[in-house]
Amino acid sequence: MKLRRLVLTAALGAAMTAPAMAQEVLEGDTRLACEAILCLATGKPPHECQPSLHRYFSITAKKLSDTIKKRRNFLDLCPVANQTPEMSALVAAMSQGAGRCDASSLNATLRSWGGGDNDYVYIANSMPSYCAAYTNHAYTDLKDTKPRYVGIPERGGYWVEADKYDQAVAEYNERIRREDEERRRQGMYGGGA
Repeated sequence: MKLRRLVLTAALGAAMTAPAMAQEVLEGDTRLACEAILCLATGKPPHECQPSLHRYFSITAKKLSDTIKKRRNFLDLCPVANQTPEMSALVAAMSQGAGRCDASSLNATLRSWGGGDNDYVYIANSMPSYCAAYTNHAYTDLKDTKPRYVGIPERGGYWVEADKYDQAVAEYNERIRREDEERRRQGMYGGGA
């Protein structure tokens, strides 16, 4: 439903931008930018999205901030990218979050070390604001496909893709059960040094 609203907004925007534009077919990077916006707004892009997504993700720079800026400039080529505040917010969210909000990326970027006697890897359980803005935007269809967090940070929690969540929860709960059982067993037999 929301993806249809985005398509309708894009179509109406193109028709209202200039009378001549409604008669023209978008070409080149302008067409790819509009397609990329549509494709990045869905959790399961169809095969037809491959050229526009390849073009979008091939835009890189030495610094991440420059990559984000260049990708935003590319998406801004689409005539509707800044036509409304909602579309402008969508394009900004896409340029910040697309390609950076999957489970693998979240596990890598949200990783830190816990201190104390027992050092451990800690993966934060809150998405960065740029991911939340992208995956929860009213014009995207990502809510059901966005990564989900399994467990708690202090016990080795981590991000998984939505379609693997149930299996990951079962595996995590089994691991925690075994760890707790081992701790009880060691405590019962004085397993300290």
